[in-house]
Amino acid sequence: MAKAIHAMIRVLDEARSVEFYAKAFGLSVADRFAFESFTLVYLRNEEADFEVELTVNHGRTEPYDLGDGYGHIAFAVDDLDAEHARFEALGLAPRKIVAFEREGALMARFFFVEDPDGYKIEVLQRHGRYR
Repeated sequence: MAKAIHAMIRVLDEARSVEFYAKAFGLSVADRFAFESFTLVYLRNEEADFEVELTVNHGRTEPYDLGDGYGHIAFAVDDLDAEHARFEALGLAPRKIVAFEREGALMARFFFVEDPDGYKIEVLQRHGRYR
């Protein structure tokens, strides 16, 4: 059986991205591997062993074109309202909380935030299939 282990995103500024993911989601550097032309930084927390892999291409100065193919990464939290307030207090500019219903029942409550490189991140209330 296959196991999902990480999602990779390309970032311009390692320190800025590490700081964002630490503040927003409690992720810390699990491993960091520097190569001649790029650096890989693996972030995770105690909640799960799934990681966000940051790829920093040395010498890159222009923002990446995220195009129309990238969707988002999602994190589940115990208290969505408290997390939204915390994100606001940290100046992370979360979007408004949305309640998404299907066939008259709550499917999900969530908000989106963007990381320093413009990647969209969904923050969901633990509920139903989102655990």
